[in-house]
This record gives sequence, structure tokens and C-alpha cells, in this order.
Amino acid sequence: MEISNKCRAITPSMTLEMDAKAKKMKAEGIDVIGFGAGEPDFDTPSFIKEAAKEALDKGLTKYTPASGTIELRKAICAKFERRNGLHYTPEQIVVSNGAKHSLFNAFAAILNDGDEVILPSPYWVTYPELIRYHGGVPVYVETTAENGFCPQLSDIEKALSSKTKAILVNSPCNPTGAVYGAALLEGIAKLAQQADCYVISDEIYEELIYDGETHVSIASFGPEIQERTILVNGLSKVYAMTGWRIGYTASNLAVAKAMGSLQSHATSNPNSIAMYASVAAMNGPRDEIDVMRSAFDRRRKYMLDRIAAIDGLSAPTPRGAFYVALNISKLIGKTYRGKAIRNSLDFADLLLEGANVAVVPGAAFGDDGFCRLSYAMSDKDIEIGLDRIAAFVAELA
Repeated sequence: MEISNKCRAITPSMTLEMDAKAKKMKAEGIDVIGFGAGEPDFDTPSFIKEAAKEALDKGLTKYTPASGTIELRKAICAKFERRNGLHYTPEQIVVSNGAKHSLFNAFAAILNDGDEVILPSPYWVTYPELIRYHGGVPVYVETTAENGFCPQLSDIEKALSSKTKAILVNSPCNPTGAVYGAALLEGIAKLAQQADCYVISDEIYEELIYDGETHVSIASFGPEIQERTILVNGLSKVYAMTGWRIGYTASNLAVAKAMGSLQSHATSNPNSIAMYASVAAMNGPRDEIDVMRSAFDRRRKYMLDRIAAIDGLSAPTPRGAFYVALNISKLIGKTYRGKAIRNSLDFADLLLEGANVAVVPGAAFGDDGFCRLSYAMSDKDIEIGLDRIAAFVAELA
């Protein structure tokens, strides 16, 4: 007996793989500093947890509409009006089991076999796997640190073909922290309109932006681009609600209906308690968001200063999210205790083995010249981890 070709073709997430290695070592009593997982170290704000308790006390534990409760979909619509200047109706919103599930639904709704999706690289590890699972073909557009890891419009235009079904936008970006400016986003919107294709815009990190940058949603450049854009967002990152698993999409009615129908058979509704708490999150005070953002910003600056002082390492300044793209290209070809560093995977494995520090190799994101470090962790752990990285690099021959 065999498993399906689709599932055999899926590569396990290297991010979770490295995180699992680090956790296994910790369980064995080894002091490991993990820069790997993209999860805020803050607790979910108390008023959100209180709302979940209230939902339990009220007995709100039954099935809801498959696309989410009307109360949460209204709160999401209000958020789009308030923050992004975009008008949606509740019928255009589909609430899912995390933003990853929302992306799964989005690709399922629009892709046929052989359809192409333009994907700037470096990219989040899950994008190409989801595209291929649904029969699509990722078409990579390389970006560079010199351009802030933002794609060039000319490169996107060259990548367009008669098979292009969508352009994927992720700003702020995982893994680079890149933030796309208004001019770039407007240019991508025009290209999508000319090519008559969709835009899938993953905006999960929209609240985590620094250095005076402003988040701009690509759907805000007029009704035509809004009609062809599938916005993806969720509560995991900004509200420290990773385990609650609430993500959502906003799209045109036809796409929303297709995603809702799929979800009704795949998972039915998201967790009813989590949705009730999510309404409180979206309508509640923002003080704790500001505290988290300030902490991430402080850690970001500290990490960049420390990296700049380590000979052989560098990192472009990320403007959003909570990741640093650590450039290790100058270390390729060196050895650690007789073992060669041939690529980012070697670097990550040897760093974990020799210094008890976990990072995610850039190969997972489509660029073997760097490793991703998260600063969604305590200041003390960041300090200790960077001390260990500096000692590790100093030992290379």
C-alpha cells in the first residue's frame, strides 16, 4: 500500500524540525537557546483569556457557521475599515484554524494544475509546499539584501506568463522582515491587473513595523485590485495567540464562497471559544500590543548591534515582523572542529551541536546564504545566544 503522491511530495517544515531538535535537547537537560520558532514569548493578554472563560461560562461550545461567527466576521470587517481603509461585508470573510489554514483555503480556491504563482524569495517555508500541493507551480523572483529583500517590479513583470494565476505578497515578510513600500505595492497591483491574476497578500505581521514605516495593504489601491486580492491575516502574532488558531481571509464573494464551502467539509468551524475571545481581542485595548512591539523593537536593535560586531557575520536591518536574516555567506567553506560548513544547513547543525544554539537554515526559505534568527524571545536568551554564536564563529578555521 502507498500514501498519496501529493503527501509524499510535501517536505517537512525545516523551521519546526529545528525547533523539535532544540526541544529534544532541552528535554535531555541540555541548555539550548532557540532562535528558531516564530512565536511571541509574551502571554495572551488577560482580557482575551477572560473572554474565553466567559464563553465557557455561557456555554458557547456548540457548532457555529463554518466560516466563523457573525460577531467575529463583523469585528474583522470593522478592523479593515479602521486600520486599512477597506470595506468588506461579513459574507466576504472566512475565519479559519490559523492563517496557515487560511492560506491553504486560498490556494485551494484558485489553483488548477499547472497554474503559476509568483513568489518572491526568500519566502516562508510553507508557501511553495501549499502551492505544489494544490497543483500549482511556484515561480521564484529573487530579492537581495541590498534592496531590503523587496522584489523589483521588472523582475516580477519578467516572471509573468499566460499561466500566472497569482502573485504572492508577504509584507512585513517572514523570514527577512522586509516591508514593501506603497510605490512597490501599487506597482504590483498594476501588474496583477494587467495580467488578470489574483494577489494573495499575507499580512499577518502588519502591526509589527518599526523605524517609522507604515503598513499598506495592497488591496487599498482601488476597487479593481481589492476585487482580485485575497487578504490573509490572523491573531497569532500580534495578540500572542499562536495556540488559539484563528486566522482569516477577506476576498471577493465568489472566492469567499468557495473557501467557505471547502472548509465546511474539511474542518467545519474554527474553535468557538477562540472565536469569542478573538472578538474581544479585535475590539479591545491596544496597550499590550504597543508593549510587545516596543520590546521587539528593542531586541531587534540589540541583535543587529551584536551581529555587526561579529567578524564574518552581517544582517540587513529588518523593518517589520520579528526576524533577522543572518548573512553567513562569508563563513561558507570554513570548518568547525574539522567539520566543513558547506551551506546553511551545515552551519545550523554545527551551531546546535557545538554551541547549543538553534537557528533555521536559509535553505528552508530559498536562500542558502543566510540563517533566520527570531527575536520573539527574552532579552536574556538573546544575549546568551549571541554570546554563543560569537564564540562559535571565533572558533572557525
